[in-house]
Amino acid sequence: GLSLIFLLITLPISIWMCIVIVKEYQRAIIFRLGRLLSGGAKGPGLFFVLPCTDSFINVDMRTVTFNIPPQEVLTRDSVAVCVDALVYYRVQNPTLAVANVSNADAATQLLAQTTLRNVLSNKNLAEILSDCEHIAHFMQVTLDNATDDWGIKVERVEIKDVKLPPQLLRAMASEAEATREARAKVIAAEGEMSASRALKEASLVIAESPSALQLRYLQTLNTIAEEKNSTIILALPLEIFMHH
Repeated sequence: GLSLIFLLITLPISIWMCIVIVKEYQRAIIFRLGRLLSGGAKGPGLFFVLPCTDSFINVDMRTVTFNIPPQEVLTRDSVAVCVDALVYYRVQNPTLAVANVSNADAATQLLAQTTLRNVLSNKNLAEILSDCEHIAHFMQVTLDNATDDWGIKVERVEIKDVKLPPQLLRAMASEAEATREARAKVIAAEGEMSASRALKEASLVIAESPSALQLRYLQTLNTIAEEKNSTIILALPLEIFMHH
């Protein structure tokens, strides 16, 4: 009542103390004599407050991007990795974000760091490297459920980078190189086996027709002559020596 009387006495100057403008991406939480004003958050646009008795807090409703600092984590198979991630969140209920937690942004960011460490400590190194999408989704669901009472909506979590110790990187590179060399040897051996089978089949065909061997011999000489060699090696059949 005193505020209304003071407002009326000081008109029109006091009217400028009562006007509050809230932007499109903001909401205002009004406290009257320390109590939340009924009706929830106000805005966007223009509204009036009573001087001396009303106070208000503006809450930003836009999505916030938080870069989780690199976290040193020991995986389930005792490998030390350094992981950082991105968290996208926004205020869904401005009244809860003001009344239930002293600093919703700081609380959400600290919870994201601890959640990342807890989730990764229960995973093997192979799971972290191959299943980042599933880990990010699990973190998003966990954070979203934990921040419901704070009026926070966690929209997305992305694993940004996984850094391994240099010794482990060298060991993995050596293992991959050895695997590639082993695969190359297997492929070469399979090629040799296929070539030997083809040669065996060709020898059987030539053995059935002696003239085919002579034609092959002449074709080989022709191939050597085309290369402009100064020396030509003539292969004599063993039958000549056997007759002598």
